[in-house]
Formats: sequence, C-alpha cells, structure tokens
Amino acid sequence: MKNSRTRSQPITFRQDEVGYVMERWRASDSCSLVGVGSVGKSNLLQHLADPEVQAYYMKEVAQGKPFKAIIIDPSLLGPLPSDSPDAEQIRCWAGYELMMHRLFLAFYPFDILGENDGRMFYETYQTLQDGTNPLYAYMGLRYFELGLELFMKRGVQIVFMFDEFEEMLRELPVKFFLTLRGIRDSNKNQLSYLTFTRASIPDVSQSLGIHPLDIEPFAELFNDSVYYVGPYNEADARRMLEGLARRNERSYDDYTLNFLLWATGRYAGLLRAGFRALDTLEQLDPDTIMTKADHIVRQLAFRRAVRVECKTIWASLTPLEQAILREFARPEPNIDINDLSTKQTFAALSQKRLLRIQGNRVLIEPPVFSAFISTNPDLDLP
Repeated sequence: MKNSRTRSQPITFRQDEVGYVMERWRASDSCSLVGVGSVGKSNLLQHLADPEVQAYYMKEVAQGKPFKAIIIDPSLLGPLPSDSPDAEQIRCWAGYELMMHRLFLAFYPFDILGENDGRMFYETYQTLQDGTNPLYAYMGLRYFELGLELFMKRGVQIVFMFDEFEEMLRELPVKFFLTLRGIRDSNKNQLSYLTFTRASIPDVSQSLGIHPLDIEPFAELFNDSVYYVGPYNEADARRMLEGLARRNERSYDDYTLNFLLWATGRYAGLLRAGFRALDTLEQLDPDTIMTKADHIVRQLAFRRAVRVECKTIWASLTPLEQAILREFARPEPNIDINDLSTKQTFAALSQKRLLRIQGNRVLIEPPVFSAFISTNPDLDLP
C-alpha cells in the first residue's frame, strides 16, 4: 500500500518507539504512550499512521494484510452540551460520530468493502448523522458497531490512535470508553487502541475527578503496554538540526550544535526553539562553552521561545511532580526518600527522562529545563 503524502521523516525515525508500538500492534494489543509536552508527539503519531512505515516494521502488512491506523483528534469534536437531560447520550454520540467520520475518511472510496458493503457503510454513516431521528444519540453506538463490522468481516485490522487523550476523557462520558472496551472485546484479533497522554491514564483520570474503578475496564487494556516516550535519539536530533539549518539558511560549528543537543536534552520543541535562539547568545566558541556552559544555558532558558517550550513541559506535569522538581532545584532539597508517594513520583519523573541520578546527586534534565525551574516556573512569561 502506497502512502499518498510525502513522508516528512525517514522510515527509521523514532526507531525504538515505533518498533515497540508495531510489536504490540502485530499482537493486536492496545498501547499507552506517555510523554511530556515538547516531546514531539505529533510527528510520532503521523509517522505511526504511515502505511509504508507499518509495512517496514510489520511483515503482515508488507505481505498485504489489510491494516489501518487512524488518528482521532478531540479538537475535531464540535461544541457539546453539558446540562441538557440527554447530554450524556449526545456526548457519547459525538465520540462515535468522530470515530465513524475518521473511519469514513480513512477508507474512502471503500474499495476494500466491495460495491454492496461499500454502499451499506455509506448509508450507515449517513444514518448515524441523521439528527431528525429522535433516537440518533442513543443509536450512535449501534450504527458505529455496524459500520465497523463491515471492515471486521473483511479481515481488516484497525487501530484507533487517540491524540490528546486527556481532552477526550474531559469531554466524553466514562460510558463512552466502556463501550469502546466492549467493542474491542468483540473484535480482539482485529481492533485495538493507542492513547497518547502526558501522564499515565490512572493519573490523568484521577486529576479529572474520574473514580479509578469507573474507568478501570478501559484502562486495564493498557496495563501491560505502557511506553514512556522520551526525547529524540542522537540520529533523529541531528537530522532535525540539519533540517532546521537548511530551512533557515544557517550554519553552525559542531561544538555549537553539540552544546545545543546537550542543553535541550534533544527534546523536539526545545531543539527547535533553541536553534532559533542561537544567534542571540554570546559568542559560542569551544572555550566559552567549556568554561561558561551553565551561564549560557541560563541565557538560553530566558529566551521567550525556549521558555514557552519549558512551560509546556512544566504544564504537562502533575502538581506533585512539579513540587518534587521544584525541591530538587534547590541547593539543599528537602525530600523524604521513604515516602511512598515521593518514590512513585520520582520513578515517574525518571521514566519521563526529567530526573537522573549522578553519583550522590539528583539532576533535573535537560539542563535548560533545570535552569527554567530555578527561575520560578509559576511566573508569567516575560
């Protein structure tokens, strides 16, 4: 299957992350990706949705097995009611309508279904959207099931990838996600889900006031397949810098680019913002970088575009994670290492590549984010 768009990344982009996800998909398992802001989520999801990438990693797809990974973006949900008597039904319908619409766009003109089933899918799609039917909100699930079943009986494997999953949890009732679990249970070998969140699904649910037991049937789909997405690897980061240099018609010495890779920790958003700020820094020669690295990092952290990216990372963290980082930014942190909650938070921050142990010290990563925290992240951007 050929991809109609030009791939923006080489096929080996995010090789570790993509390899893990594709392995889960080969087993028809669901997968939860967790990554802080500025990690490069959009590029990763678009890469995962690329049919040529899927064929490269999954021999079944390369051999012609019908497969489709479909991105579900909650920003495409229309305005939803909150206080009408049938608000929950309508909000659930909005979720099914979005998924059905993306299914429509992914497979149009439905060649894989044949003429009769293709016509049936189109009619089902139209019926789901018929607001003149007084039962349209309640029947949304049934029509979505019917439309999906037409692809299931053709042996198609489908993965729905939920971008900004926090927003979906915020906007749609828990009942919606429980029905997704039921649909998955009916199609275990062909249907799975991928979520991308900035914290684990239980932590996100708790922050939104959702009781863990209420969402547990859906959340447990991901218990054995949670992957923490970190910054770019060395090859991907250098490739990104080459692209930035080409588009901006800039050229820098290796020691300057090496400094930027170190200072930004190879986070996509920080790399982009840091690259554009290089010309505003003092002369970056090897001696200056070696003797005044911390000073230059603080200069970089005060650049507006860099602070915006740091603030994005900061805002993606839980209040407890922020408190732990703020404490470790002090010269003498006051941390109770025996506290269970602290241990769990430290582990989460380590998995997110924001804390690491060096000797008997705990360091905040990347250096420019550490400098940002030390300037008081609660202040508004200058």
